[in-house]
Amino acid sequence: MSQVAVGKKVPDFSLPATGDKTVRLKDLRGKNVVIYFYPKDSTPGCTTEGRDFSENHRKFSRAGTVILGVSRDSLKSHENFKAKQEFPFDLLSDTDEKVCKIFDVIKEKNMYGRKVLGIERSTFLIDKEGRLNREWRKVRVKGHVDEVLDAAKAL
Repeated sequence: MSQVAVGKKVPDFSLPATGDKTVRLKDLRGKNVVIYFYPKDSTPGCTTEGRDFSENHRKFSRAGTVILGVSRDSLKSHENFKAKQEFPFDLLSDTDEKVCKIFDVIKEKNMYGRKVLGIERSTFLIDKEGRLNREWRKVRVKGHVDEVLDAAKAL
């Protein structure tokens, strides 16, 4: 069950991030925050989504918006993925699914005929006061980042 709802404050959390950092949501107050959850580093859809955010990074920055990618991959995997793709934003490692559970993004999926639990590609836009402004679930990568950018610019 999701602990977040549009219009409500998002619970504070902290996660280890690339660049030997720890990211705390409350430390980002005063900025809009895009948190995008993706299934796995270095897979085709996740690479495309990350590149789309990367290509629009300056536009998000001009809109006062920080981008954070989150998956269950290890920090080592994130560091390699970020370096290879040259992402200008941090990737957060949620190996114990603590933040995935706050946002209710762990869903049953069908992988080659087997049912598995994994991250459902989802994006959340949090405003400067820490309230959830928009959410996108079951995201299709193509065109998604443009929609998120338009929403960030509107804040």
